[in-house]
Amino acid sequence: MDIVFHPIGRIRTPYTTVGDPPHQPDPNAPGTFFIELHPEFKDGLYKLETFAYIQVFFYLDRPDKPVTLHVKPPKAGGIEVGLFASRSPRRPNPIGLSTVRLESITGSRLDISGIDVMDNTPLLDIKPYIKRLDIKEDANNGWG
Repeated sequence: MDIVFHPIGRIRTPYTTVGDPPHQPDPNAPGTFFIELHPEFKDGLYKLETFAYIQVFFYLDRPDKPVTLHVKPPKAGGIEVGLFASRSPRRPNPIGLSTVRLESITGSRLDISGIDVMDNTPLLDIKPYIKRLDIKEDANNGWG
């Protein structure tokens, strides 16, 4: 079975080299962050501006290390965990997800808060962040 994704746009950030992006989105990061949606998808943005946050799905197209099944997440206090118990970008299917503030939409450009990807990262999808669906009151931080 083949699974094929086609980018629907590009994510533009000030991060140009591996190691520049933070480990998680930073809403106060300096620089300009925006999404360039391919024009043929512009009509799909209808009413998206009514949401404060969006979920951005992207393809991690520039891996800097091979996939490993055990990792030490930066925020885990030095403990080792399984890959699927982490948010490591080094995954068998390099799909990333970040939730960012939607600042504005002009045409097919979406201005967003700081996101944790390199410049020109392929965009796979956008979904609205819906508070009543996406917040889980009994969620925990795991690892301990």
